[in-house]
Amino acid sequence: MLLKIHKAHREVIALCDSELIGRNLEEGKTQLDVKEVFYKGDKIDEEKAIDVLMEKAEQEACFNIVGKKACQAAIKAGIVNKQDLKTIQNIPMVLSLL
Repeated sequence: MLLKIHKAHREVIALCDSELIGRNLEEGKTQLDVKEVFYKGDKIDEEKAIDVLMEKAEQEACFNIVGKKACQAAIKAGIVNKQDLKTIQNIPMVLSLL
């Protein structure tokens, strides 16, 4: 997984499965461009992802999460539920503002 933290009024946490970088996902009217400039950050494992997601949730960050591994980490971190996930081309994703 790749993790990038964008600094703004609230931090925006971008987490995605590394193999999705550069893909443009489209299904119906829904489109998601997994741009390198937004998502490509530090390579991390699930344990580190869960730790960061839990820490940033306490700070009321925004989350942009794409991919099976990344979404699973978000569920384990308790920031989203499985029913919160959407899919585009069978790839789960979630946008969350805590």
